[in-house]
Amino acid sequence: MLAGVRLARTETLSLDRCDGRVPASFSVTATIDVPPFSNSAMDGFAVRAADLPGELDVVGEVAAGAGSLPPVGKGEAVRIMTGAPLPPGADTVVPIEDALETGDRVRLPARERGTYVREAGHDTPTGASVQLPEAALEAATVAVLASLGVAEVEVRRRPRVAVLSTGDELATPGGALRPGQIYDANSFGLGVAVRESGGEAIVLPLTADDPALIERRLRDAAASADLVVVSGGVSVGRHDHVRDVLERRGRLDFWRIAVQPGKPLAFGEIDGRPVVGLPGNPVSALVTFELFLRPMLRAMLGLPGDGRIHVLACATESMPKSTERRAYLRVVVARDGDGYRAAPAGGQQSSQLRPLAAANALLVVPEGEPAAELGRAYEAMLIGPPA
Repeated sequence: MLAGVRLARTETLSLDRCDGRVPASFSVTATIDVPPFSNSAMDGFAVRAADLPGELDVVGEVAAGAGSLPPVGKGEAVRIMTGAPLPPGADTVVPIEDALETGDRVRLPARERGTYVREAGHDTPTGASVQLPEAALEAATVAVLASLGVAEVEVRRRPRVAVLSTGDELATPGGALRPGQIYDANSFGLGVAVRESGGEAIVLPLTADDPALIERRLRDAAASADLVVVSGGVSVGRHDHVRDVLERRGRLDFWRIAVQPGKPLAFGEIDGRPVVGLPGNPVSALVTFELFLRPMLRAMLGLPGDGRIHVLACATESMPKSTERRAYLRVVVARDGDGYRAAPAGGQQSSQLRPLAAANALLVVPEGEPAAELGRAYEAMLIGPPA
């Protein structure tokens, strides 16, 4: 699935509009020193350390942003404000609270050379390669770019993801349910999951179990999106048409996986666009999105892995699973001394959506095992902060 991923195209945004976006390059070369000049870290007096301790003549004042700087000679001091440029001749700053002023003279204690002086380039020197975190831009990273004088950033465009829910049984929330219908949860849940993963969700109208209509919707989606995600219609039922459309009009690479929940997952292509067919069950759809689609979207943005923190957590009780499949159990992970413990967030049936909403992690129990064993440590993928 990852082998066919194409990097998203780029666009250039002003610095005040790039938060939450992924930079096209995670390396920036500094063209200036940061700070660009040596300056004071305190309000106080700029002096020569060689004159301390002693009583000095106060010969001037330097405020932040000053362009004209009085020189500091032997036996002299200059009042200085935080962030103000260090005047020529000075090499040390003594805080104002350590000074005793009398008229135009000030008595100062001994200080080591360089005390309370922020040297030019001490944060970033000119020519340095600044490595940004491999993540979407956040406040601190944007501030770093601003301090370097960067006004615009080349970022990856958000991948356009068409989200299609299929099934005669589905109804839009807010409307009345006819006999045999349920409300569509996948269009909304998957739309949020796409946006949380850095993509742009194009949620398509609900589509009935009609092969011709499904084919038309899939091909229309492929023409306008970078990736097509369809839920439902990928299993073996008489009304599961998505897999058949892919086989006839595109390409089907696989359509079943040994995962619980989420066995009927399909991957293929139609009109040159990748198509991921998720199970119609909302729990299975959201779990398999986390496992397969989130890494695909991150790869499109040039980001590594799934972006989740993985820890070892001890099961607080036995949790049954399918022996043949690798299970991703919905659990609440909490700190326990130097480690973590994992308790079930509720029922583990794929028809129970509320436990997934209550969970902050997926506990990974390997295939070949009938249950998560009490007290045993398993890998846990955090999908929220630990409790």
